[in-house]
Amino acid sequence: MVLRKIVTTLSLASLVCLLATPARAQDVISKDGAAAVKASFINDLETLRGKFVGLAEAFPQDKYTWRPMDGVRSVSEVLMLAAMEGYTFIPSSFGAKNADLGSREEMGKLRTITDKAQIIEHINKGFAHAKKELEALDASTLTGKRKVMGRDLAVTDIALAIGGDLHEHLGQMIAYARMNHIVPPWSK
Repeated sequence: MVLRKIVTTLSLASLVCLLATPARAQDVISKDGAAAVKASFINDLETLRGKFVGLAEAFPQDKYTWRPMDGVRSVSEVLMLAAMEGYTFIPSSFGAKNADLGSREEMGKLRTITDKAQIIEHINKGFAHAKKELEALDASTLTGKRKVMGRDLAVTDIALAIGGDLHEHLGQMIAYARMNHIVPPWSK
């Protein structure tokens, strides 16, 4: 199981690297290349969702407000960040629609949830929203560049940046788990 996930992640990285070189040279990627990047990214999202949920389930409720020190995110804040990226940042970066989460104030309240069951529900819903929106995108809309965080990026760059960011937050959660003597479920 672990080996399959490693191979999937390495396959995504290899695919993106192979497709990125011609994309940079020509400033475009083919529709088939964009479709392959999209499919690999969606597969990686499912792996990430499973690991975030696994860690969320492994943490006891009383550790959801734990943080290693002042000024850094708590367990619940990291998990809700991942959920919010599924609701908003991931789909909008690829040109899809954000989830309707209400007003800015209502969205802000979501980030402060500390209830374990609600957070797990939001992780699942956020990643499901991102997956649904990405699957609905026609690969031909992903062949050019999109402005993401003030930069013009190709789909390969977007997939690498978002995937890297989410894997960084997953690593953060793994470190939090280890500090709390929690073994990630896939490591047992």
